[in-house]
Amino acid sequence: MQREQISVFDMFKIGIGPSSSHTLGPWRAAQRFVKKLKDAGALPLVTGIKILLYGSLAKTGKGHGTDIAVLLGLSGDDPVTFEVDRVEPKVKDIAQSGRLILGNEIQIPFNREEDVLFLYNESLAFHPNALTFQALLNTGKAMSGTYYSIGGGFVVTDGEEKSAKSQVDLPFPVETAGDLLHWCMKTGLKISEVVMENELAWRNEQETRKGVLQIFEAMRDCMYRGCHTAGNLPGGLNVARRAEGLNERLTGGNGYNNYSEWVEVIRRSGNGFQNTLDWVSCFALAVNEENASFGRVVTAPTNGAAGVIPAVLQYYIVFCDGFDDDKIIRFLLIASEIGSIFKKGATISAAMGGCQAEIGVSSAMAAAALTECLGGSQRQVLMAAEIAMEHHLGLTCDPIGGLVQVPCIERNTMGAIKAITASQLALQTNPDNAKVSLDNVIKTMWQTAQDMSSKYKETSDGGLALNIPISLSEC
Repeated sequence: MQREQISVFDMFKIGIGPSSSHTLGPWRAAQRFVKKLKDAGALPLVTGIKILLYGSLAKTGKGHGTDIAVLLGLSGDDPVTFEVDRVEPKVKDIAQSGRLILGNEIQIPFNREEDVLFLYNESLAFHPNALTFQALLNTGKAMSGTYYSIGGGFVVTDGEEKSAKSQVDLPFPVETAGDLLHWCMKTGLKISEVVMENELAWRNEQETRKGVLQIFEAMRDCMYRGCHTAGNLPGGLNVARRAEGLNERLTGGNGYNNYSEWVEVIRRSGNGFQNTLDWVSCFALAVNEENASFGRVVTAPTNGAAGVIPAVLQYYIVFCDGFDDDKIIRFLLIASEIGSIFKKGATISAAMGGCQAEIGVSSAMAAAALTECLGGSQRQVLMAAEIAMEHHLGLTCDPIGGLVQVPCIERNTMGAIKAITASQLALQTNPDNAKVSLDNVIKTMWQTAQDMSSKYKETSDGGLALNIPISLSEC
């Protein structure tokens, strides 16, 4: 059986919020279907198209912007480069004009209310996040494609077990945390060094470093925007943004003109426990408020959990002297590897595993990264990831109104704080005395996911979503 190979750029993807599985994945699926039509020479023959959304994509698709994402993907727009300010006007134009420019080439009639079908009571067996595209051709025939958004922006089709990706010869193949530790012990390399060696199988070091820094810059810009944007979030819940006000209070009116100056202002604000706690919460809130507003974010490893890693990385930069390209690259390389191990051994999809698969995984990723960057051993790094996930086991995904807002945004602050705590515990512990391994907790997480009721897997059929009912039509 061919092993799954996951690069740092698979775990971290630049895109648009609010959900990697319900927005980015369907967007990519729509792009793949357009490519399928082009490859078959059928694009000029299309006279109409329908999109069928199943399972979790149907039940929380409106709140997550799934219908918006597929329209933009079918239009030929790309989530990495599409201007976030154009999302609403573009979708509004499609609805009002009753036409869609398929692949940015062929104009077809399109009725958003009739041609996007939310099949709330239907699910496909392979994965809860399923969608089918049906294109009617002027020959009287049709072409279709079914895709599964399996979490973190990864998309597969029928017959694919893993995301399609060319295989390379990795010097240090890793499926489990045990594999990773084996290579570290055998070579004496740090975890970040093992990851970099594997990345060299895909591209040279300069390209990898440049790409990782672009990931950081996207995280940084998202956080900075979120800390300087006020107002209410879209969707109907009227959730007020908090990061901007918190940032204003914490900076105490001290002026700055850019990110670097902002970092210095934060450093001068002090490193007392309450101040640090407030700042970490502010960082996480900022990212996920941007995510909820269809802003530019980095899937880390998902959009719903996009604030945890940037918040902990920003904590490292500001309070632990981590404002250095090499240190930032090391942090993100380690985080990506831990995330890939969770994906291989369990899931990073809330529709499969609840929020433990999103906030829990992101917290483990951040804890591991922070631990090596603060001088921890390879065993302590894995211990930190284990501690962080152990205390997220069983966390449900029950978004109110199907929106990635309540309780999702606050959960990122909790995940970030737990990551820092897990790192500190690991750094003060002899890992030889550990009773639970990272592989043990990943196995347990997957078993918990399988036991968890579907009500708590991003369907808004249980938990807070049930006890605080919001009509989807209101959102």
